[in-house]
Amino acid sequence: MSLTRRNFLAASTLAPFAIGTASAQKKIPVGLELYSVRKALATDLMGTVRAVAKMGYEDVEFYAPYYSWSLEQVKDVRKLMDDLGIKCLSTHNALTNYKPENVQKAIDYNKILGSKFVVVASAGRPTTLDGWKTVADALAEGHGKLAAAGLRGGYHNHQAEFTPVEGKRPVEVLAAGTPREFMMQFDVGTCLEMGSDPIQWIKDNPGRINAMHLKDWNKEKGYRILFGESAAPWKQIIDQAAKTGGLEFVLIEQEGSDFSEFETAEKCLANYRRIIS
Repeated sequence: MSLTRRNFLAASTLAPFAIGTASAQKKIPVGLELYSVRKALATDLMGTVRAVAKMGYEDVEFYAPYYSWSLEQVKDVRKLMDDLGIKCLSTHNALTNYKPENVQKAIDYNKILGSKFVVVASAGRPTTLDGWKTVADALAEGHGKLAAAGLRGGYHNHQAEFTPVEGKRPVEVLAAGTPREFMMQFDVGTCLEMGSDPIQWIKDNPGRINAMHLKDWNKEKGYRILFGESAAPWKQIIDQAAKTGGLEFVLIEQEGSDFSEFETAEKCLANYRRIIS
């Protein structure tokens, strides 16, 4: 069928409104990385989880200190989440939690919490590609132990992973050195800061961007902005992850802003809903 100039212009006008279709059709739970409310969490764990659920978040991600909880604390937190109707789909962990002497505790705690992904949040700062390959080997080994227990491993990038070492980005080394079932949890803000293309990274890793951290960044204020305040094409990023990345859930993450922790979390959630609508 021929495409007239009028039809072409009409299609071009409608195109932007099609962005986000995949994420709209596929229900993507939105959660909060609880580092965003770390001051409140440190003084009132249960009250903070209640407050986050009341805002409308569907998921919470506990960061590394969860590993130091007692078994009873873990069970109490799970009961609270069940009562509130929210989930914990992933946790952040130190790389040492993947070690043979530590991994069983991580497995036990994550199974109680209902988590699917045991995510390593930092590998330190290896200075060579061989150093990053060693990290990838440790991640792959840990993932194997987690997979045997019905869980999945994951890695959360920061700036270092998108900073070239010996001409190659470490994040590429980690992706190449881990199984396809291993999640590359995508912190979008740090990718933006380092000048990499987030949409291209998602396209290059189909099925592995199962979760994204929606942390925003701009040159003027760094990370002290609300989600959605930068010029980043957030709707396209989320839509691409839903289409090809295997996106299962997203997490708001906030380093800080001009507002309180809870105000920031509320405003970021409101911006997210506006952006994907």
